[in-house]
Amino acid sequence: MQNKQMSIPFILKQILYDLNSIGAKSILVGGCVRDHFLNISCKDYDIEIFNIYKTEELSSSLSKYSNVKFIGKSFGVLSLKIDNVNFDFALARSEIKTGFKHQDFKVNINSPLSYKEAALRRDFTINSIGYDFFKNDFLDPFNGIKDLKCKKLKHINTKTFIEDPLRVYRAISFASRFEFNLDKTTFKLCKQMVKNNDLNYLPKERIYTEFKKIFLKSNKPSLAFILLKDLGILKCFCEFKDINLEVLRSLDNLVKVIYILNIKDEYRILYLFYCILCQKLTKKSIQTFLYKLTNEKRIIQIINNLLVYQNCFNEITLESNLTIKLKKLSLHVNIEDLAILYLSKISNTNKNKCQDIFEYILTISTKLNIKNKAIKPLINGKDLISLGLKPSKKFKNILQHALDLQIEKNLTKDKILKLLKVTLL
Repeated sequence: MQNKQMSIPFILKQILYDLNSIGAKSILVGGCVRDHFLNISCKDYDIEIFNIYKTEELSSSLSKYSNVKFIGKSFGVLSLKIDNVNFDFALARSEIKTGFKHQDFKVNINSPLSYKEAALRRDFTINSIGYDFFKNDFLDPFNGIKDLKCKKLKHINTKTFIEDPLRVYRAISFASRFEFNLDKTTFKLCKQMVKNNDLNYLPKERIYTEFKKIFLKSNKPSLAFILLKDLGILKCFCEFKDINLEVLRSLDNLVKVIYILNIKDEYRILYLFYCILCQKLTKKSIQTFLYKLTNEKRIIQIINNLLVYQNCFNEITLESNLTIKLKKLSLHVNIEDLAILYLSKISNTNKNKCQDIFEYILTISTKLNIKNKAIKPLINGKDLISLGLKPSKKFKNILQHALDLQIEKNLTKDKILKLLKVTLL
């Protein structure tokens, strides 16, 4: 674990020098500092600003570099995006909880604070480490570096921690992503927050975001679901009163398959994980669970479609004639997605056989040009009109018959048209 000078983008160095010239003290904070110690590359930098207390003064200094966005004006937070790197600048602040909702905080950005005082509002010790670029000095008021070395996730302050119940989900996410152990005291505190129904006040969009981080950033998402169970959160999702080892193993297997296939589409990765998670549920239970997290109907429909066909490769052998089956399946689901789910659910006892079948499926579907899209019908309505037929309700049945000939008989367009001409005219 490195403790040397922190590497930061050249443009950020320029900004820090400019801020220094107007009397601001800039400290890099949060995930970018934590990830430095974990040797994780970073494209998001949080900088906390001390000694100035007006967002207008901060904005004036930043505006020469890019368009400044106020992502939390009342919180004194300004954002820049330069060359696909995000920079968030926040005036040092203290917060007081005033209600149960996420927005219910009284923020004070007009009083001088020490770094330790400002860091008290942070969640975990590993996220409380600061970096002073000009002094090349790490500020560590709560021993976060030690906890990083011990792979321990520990909250900073009980009073401030319980003010935001989302921190329970963040604890689960971090523990899973970094494969850290949750400190015993922090575990008890999280469990008590669950028991007190504090999590019921969270909007589902925020919960969905934490699930997203688990699926997109964890090598072992199973760790998150073990914690969700142990903390009693799965009781909030009655569809998962218990989660079995088969599902947990499949979640971790999916991470490996996605890596091997180099899949980068986050939307696709998410719905594949939800397919694994929901594989044992009924269609009604799937919808009930997903609507607790999102209102996006498209992702729910994709998941439902894939799960309808999730077991269709279970009886496949290397001697099987897959061509017709794959052509028909392509009309309903993405073949590669289905194959990925199949491979993710294999056990160690039949691993080699299943990998061979997986490659066999992808080879055939690639040759047929249907790996990631539906088979293209050779005959359309214009072709029927060219035969002398007039548009009618029968067109749908005729086109389906033509598609069946294409798929099952592997006929060319000309041969299908000749057959239709003989039978229909």
